[in-house]
Formats: sequence, structure tokens, C-alpha cells
Amino acid sequence: MGNDVPLAPLEDACTVVLLRDGNAGLEVLMLERPGASSAFAGAWVFPGGKVDPMDRLGPDGQQLDIIAAAQVAGLRELAEETGQQLQAQDLVQLSLWTPMQRLPRRFRTWFSIAQAPTSEVVLNPGEHEHYAWLTPAEALARHAAGAMVLAPPTWVTLHHLGKFATVRDALARTAMATPFSYESHFLPQEVKNDAIPSTPEPPTGVMWRGDADYPQPARRGARHRLTITSLPWVFESTVEH
Repeated sequence: MGNDVPLAPLEDACTVVLLRDGNAGLEVLMLERPGASSAFAGAWVFPGGKVDPMDRLGPDGQQLDIIAAAQVAGLRELAEETGQQLQAQDLVQLSLWTPMQRLPRRFRTWFSIAQAPTSEVVLNPGEHEHYAWLTPAEALARHAAGAMVLAPPTWVTLHHLGKFATVRDALARTAMATPFSYESHFLPQEVKNDAIPSTPEPPTGVMWRGDADYPQPARRGARHRLTITSLPWVFESTVEH
């Protein structure tokens, strides 16, 4: 698409990353989307979904701010998709993901983490096919081997959570940090020759604030990007967050 095509309006969504302490360390709950799904077909994702109009209203009918509305949506989707019941005070905000690319639909998604109240998961038939409790390292290893499909925000979240040894550690350190805002742009395409391709080339990766090639560039050579041209994906960051 040309640069004159306007960006699709932002829609709001929320993702809840459930954590538990396993024998091998911190584990996260992953859900597999059906292969015929219209969104993230065959991918392994975290529970969550879009903010519905009713999610924006409080118990007495007052309009909620967007973060509160996102939490309501995330908790509702979590219960529908897994049977897990949590409250807003159980959530610790991890990050905010905003796609800046020209896409048919754009979801601004709040990511939160929380301790799972139970290890038992009841899947919503038709919405997800399987679930697994995995350490971040195991999930990323499966992806690197081609055995698991992940979207970039899921991959980066797993990479980030891999630094924590326990649920308590993850919740405490995340609560003390400022949630990072990932305003995502595709990495620029490498120009191989002067020929104009008949079809658009697939993106080579995603970059965020702090990368030297970002629309608001940082210092020369700085990196904050995920390259996805081949497995394993390569994450580079000189950004502290």
C-alpha cells in the first residue's frame, strides 16, 4: 500500500498473561488458535480480546477510562477462554502495543501479567484447540524449531518474561517498572535493485522506539528490533526498560 493510504482506526484490546511456578521455573499459559481461525490462525497466544462497548461502563453506568475498560475486557475474555477468574487488582500492567503499520485492522493492546489462581484450564470450544503451561525458554525454543507459531508481541513478551525466576519476582519487578509502550513499525525493506516488485515484499521484522531506523531515530547503530526473516528470530535491544 502507498503512504497516502490512511491508517485504520485503532481498536482497543487487552491480553492477560497468566503465570505459575513450575518445576522448571516460571511458566506461562499458552493457548493454540484453530488453524482455520480468521485471526492468528494456528498461533499460540495469551488469553485476551477486544474491548466491547459494555466493557467501557462501570457498575453504576459511568464511563470507565481506557485502562479500566481494557482490564474489564481482559478479565472477561480470560474467564470465557480459560475458566480462570481474577479481579482487576490481580493484574500488573506489563506493556502497551500499538501497531503503526497500515493494516486492515489495528488493535491497541494492553498486556498485563497475573498469577494464575489455578492450573486447571477450561477451553472455550471453537476458540482455542489446546493449551500448555510452558517456561518462556521452552516456548521460544519450540518456535525456533518451527514447532510453534508466535506473533511478534507474544515472542517479545516471552523473551521479557524469561528474565524472571518466579511469579513473585515477575509481579514485583514489573509493578516497580514503567510499562513500556511498543509503537510498532515494520523494518525498512532492503533495496536489492531498481526493479519494482509486482507484489509487496513481506516485512523483515518490527522495530520500536530507540532503534536507529525508527521514524524518531535514536543514535546511530542503536537497536530495538525483532528480525523475523528466518528461524530463530533475532531480538536486538540497546534500550533499557
